[in-house]
Amino acid sequence: MFQANFVPEKEKFSIGEISRITLVPKHTLRYWEDEVKILRPIRNGDGKRMYRKEDIETVFKIKNLLYNERYTIEGVKKYLLKNKKRKSANATFQDCVPDSKFLQDVKSELKYILKLLKGVS
Repeated sequence: MFQANFVPEKEKFSIGEISRITLVPKHTLRYWEDEVKILRPIRNGDGKRMYRKEDIETVFKIKNLLYNERYTIEGVKKYLLKNKKRKSANATFQDCVPDSKFLQDVKSELKYILKLLKGVS
């Protein structure tokens, strides 16, 4: 399996950085985005692709399946979708809910509203 020699400790990567880390040309990464719908980088305010660490893992999986395992693009799609469904079926509700400042704020606001409603009774 292909592995990165060096992955910088940061949250988001540009397409150029991903290309250098994975040794996959930028045009190939864009093609894989179109064909293999699992690879979905987020877009920044300028509309530029920003990849996360899990996207790097996905690129390495796709690269391995295509070049080492000799899968077709269609086979890669089926393989990755099957594994994604399996992971989501085994995920708990807590795994699906992001732990963020926003959710903490919503929770405290709901507690405040509940306290107000109890005072009205």
